[in-house]
Amino acid sequence: MINKLFIPFIGLLIGVVIGLYSIIPQITKNITLIHTKDAGKKQVIGFLPYWLLNKAKSNYSDYITTLTYFGLNVGGNGNIIKLANPQEKDPGWNALSSGKLDTFLTNARKNNVKLSLLLSSGDSESINQLLANPIGHANTLMKDVMPIMKRYSFTDLNLDIEYTATPAAITQKHFTQFVQTIKQQINSHHLGTLTIEISPTDVIKQEIINIQSIAPFADAIVLMAYDYHSPTSNVTGPVAPLNGAGISSEYDVTTAVEKSLQIMQPEKLILGIPLYGYEWETLNTAVRSAPIPGTGVMASNNRMESFLSSCATCSAFFDNEAQEVFVVYQNQDTGTYHQISFPNQESMKAKVTLANTKQLGGVALWALGYEGSNILDPLVTYKP
Repeated sequence: MINKLFIPFIGLLIGVVIGLYSIIPQITKNITLIHTKDAGKKQVIGFLPYWLLNKAKSNYSDYITTLTYFGLNVGGNGNIIKLANPQEKDPGWNALSSGKLDTFLTNARKNNVKLSLLLSSGDSESINQLLANPIGHANTLMKDVMPIMKRYSFTDLNLDIEYTATPAAITQKHFTQFVQTIKQQINSHHLGTLTIEISPTDVIKQEIINIQSIAPFADAIVLMAYDYHSPTSNVTGPVAPLNGAGISSEYDVTTAVEKSLQIMQPEKLILGIPLYGYEWETLNTAVRSAPIPGTGVMASNNRMESFLSSCATCSAFFDNEAQEVFVVYQNQDTGTYHQISFPNQESMKAKVTLANTKQLGGVALWALGYEGSNILDPLVTYKP
């Protein structure tokens, strides 16, 4: 026999169960909607280097969701380098502290464009010193950078540490500790998000960055999918070939993306897209021929757009495999040939299509100020 005292309790329990049963579908629906909404967000990062402030537009809100200032240099002790020498400010710090960046920052804030501050180091000796004490130097760095982020309303910190030497295993481990400590500081002080740059070679050989190890601490990872050919390359070729690995190029963008996705989830991966190519002097017109040493120079999309409009002797075609424009012309004074490979609007469409097909978290542009009249247009419909 059931005790009468339990009868009200049983009734209440049944009521709770019925109530939960009725609201669970709605809770599940809401969670699904939130997940779907977040999953559909795409980030378009525009890198703005201090040396392009005079060439860049003051407002890119039609094309980007994040404006990343490039940037401030990191010293071996974890400090922000503010002086290039005792008499001269570091150029990145000078542009920020002198107000040269203010118009860009103000326009971004007005148009709800997220602001990101990039910290960089490309000096292997300095990086070795930095990572000799990864936790201590990361804390020093954050103590230095937090007031800067708050003052200028940066809500993302971007790390671009490019190590050119062959790293020891302990150096790779220390870099992960460095990143982890920075992320902990960002979270504890409610500063926003952490973005990290990687190169295409990081996914195919041992470099300073172990992507699998740092991925849990990064909110976004930018794959710098360019410089497959450069001014010092042995042959001319596309700066960011979409395809052709093992055939016309040693490596390509699609392969780098696919290898990255074997290590990390697609929503964290941001595809870096160049707005420039390169020009070399050569002795003949053969595609991918050896350049004359020391003649390689950058060819921005903007410069090439203007150049081709006035070059009557230029031979140009679109390389469907690489998805870049290839140009050949002869210097009438020296007799040497010039070969140029650079991206255009069709190149941008192809990269955006790749990002969509692979369901990546977005794209990143290197760099604002290099663009011509229409290369950014495909981003108008891609940008959320």
